Amino acid sequence: MEASQYLNPQEETASVDQLRAWQLERLQKIVRHVWRNAAFRKLFEEQGVGPDDVKTLEDITKLPMVSKDIFRQTYPLGLCCVDEREIAEMHMSSGSTGTPVVMPYTRNDLTQWGECMARCYRMAGAQPGDVTQITPTFGLFNGGFGFYHGARTAGLFIVPASSGHTQRQVTLAKDFGTKVFGAVVSYGIRFLEERNAMGIELPAMKIGIFGAETFSDELKKRLTAGLEIEAFDIYGMTETGGVGTLGQDCSAHNGIHVWEDHYLAEVLDPMTHKPVADGQVGELTITSLTREALPVIRFRTGDLTRILSRERCACGRTHLRIAPVTGRIDDMLIVKGVNFFPRQVEQALLEIPGVLPNYQIIIEERDGVKDVRIHVEAEAGVTGYMVEKHLKERLQFSPKGDVFAPGTLPRQEGKAQRVFYEKKD
Repeated sequence: MEASQYLNPQEETASVDQLRAWQLERLQKIVRHVWRNAAFRKLFEEQGVGPDDVKTLEDITKLPMVSKDIFRQTYPLGLCCVDEREIAEMHMSSGSTGTPVVMPYTRNDLTQWGECMARCYRMAGAQPGDVTQITPTFGLFNGGFGFYHGARTAGLFIVPASSGHTQRQVTLAKDFGTKVFGAVVSYGIRFLEERNAMGIELPAMKIGIFGAETFSDELKKRLTAGLEIEAFDIYGMTETGGVGTLGQDCSAHNGIHVWEDHYLAEVLDPMTHKPVADGQVGELTITSLTREALPVIRFRTGDLTRILSRERCACGRTHLRIAPVTGRIDDMLIVKGVNFFPRQVEQALLEIPGVLPNYQIIIEERDGVKDVRIHVEAEAGVTGYMVEKHLKERLQFSPKGDVFAPGTLPRQEGKAQRVFYEKKD
């Protein structure tokens, strides 16, 4: 891959020894930095560890683990590690399940965010001057601003469309010759449906960068074929600083590169918190090494993944590659003694010819007994029996399958809601 495909070749293709040296130096520095915060210091003291106890990278296992709970307990800025006068911007999670998670940023943090996200743009093939259309919301949710900060750093022509108004989105893409399209995964499908309904061709569009939701291989194939683009899976979350901060897959599409000069990743057994062997599924745990306002130390993401490779990639990058997230620990569904994740349902459904990407998983509970019903849109000729039969083969139990005509199930402009619960008397 040519140098133009890197934002910073020295960092992106650094030797493993250099990456480890950076990580140790930055880990030691960040531990001393967070120690000055009372809430962090209490966690360290409860663990019986101090800022001088990190001598090697392996010593990270001595440090306390943090989760969303500590963010909520210290809301809004109890975990902030800088004077509030140094804060330049903030974003936060939706708070739909309780107190929101707040992430403050210094100007250096915004530069770091822009750097990581710009690397993702460049890794996807975007070049300075390319038109990029940003469809995630510009607001407290970090998505729109993450794409924006990265696009400015990468020197792109920005169309800050924000969310919704899908017909207008299609028109903007046609009128301005959008080459790079950034979106929440499910909105990519909504955009594709609207473009097809309008009968508009978008020959300039070549790159799709999708995030915020799990991205099954089958759905990626649908978007790639339908929009005639190359689709990329971008990764990042509020607690790590926003979209793109952790990384993305490259043109080899063989795992998500984690920006190891900025983040130290561990894949741990969710119960014992011990490292699992490479290739084994575990919970991704992240330590941010270069953030100022609110670095995380051993943050339990809840995301399930596995380490695919530590070797140099075909794209030339040396940073760790992990598998796309298969689901979240708290998203796992248990029905009739079988454990499964919504992503597995999506993957199985889209293997059926004629089935469309809009679906719902209905968990029905009657007298304490759970059952599953799948609502899915499909073209004429697909029957509920066909859906039930294929899901039974793939999931090892038999959920009921109800087929709906295209365009009849509800849609959301942002993240799609896939799982619904119904309790019956």
